[in-house]
Amino acid sequence: MINLQANDFVLFDVPVQFAQDRAQLDARWKALQREAHPDRFAADGAAAQRVAMQWSVRINEAYQRLKDPLKRAAYLCELQGAPVQAENSTAMPPAFLMQQMEWRENLEDTGSAQGLEALAGLVANEQRRVQQTLAQLLDVSKDPAQAVGQVRALMFIERFTQEVKAKLDRLT
Repeated sequence: MINLQANDFVLFDVPVQFAQDRAQLDARWKALQREAHPDRFAADGAAAQRVAMQWSVRINEAYQRLKDPLKRAAYLCELQGAPVQAENSTAMPPAFLMQQMEWRENLEDTGSAQGLEALAGLVANEQRRVQQTLAQLLDVSKDPAQAVGQVRALMFIERFTQEVKAKLDRLT
């Protein structure tokens, strides 16, 4: 049966790495959910169904972490002894902070959907670049301590992306 104490990668039987095949994750999630579905344990009584429900919750939590690049990167850093601790440390390189300030000014000054879409494109490019850097640091260089800064950068980028989308929604 399913080992609920296993880390998410072991639970899903995928490599312990940043780069993941989303289709493989989705298929494994569905298979695990079928295996742990409480209805399969209906004849075994309420206790067995409660345990199955716990399995189902654990599987869903793991899936949410593994399918999201930001959550997956932070989880990998933590597994490898380099927790992100974003709430305690927001230290970022000066160049990244300057870029953030430029983006913020651009967001405040832009009043057109076209301008916001252009900004969203720039931010999306940076998001892809950071994710590629994370794959390099976590999967190739095996440097979780260095990856922590990139995880923090990705957190900023994702938050900013939401702000751009919110302003775009208000305009359209």
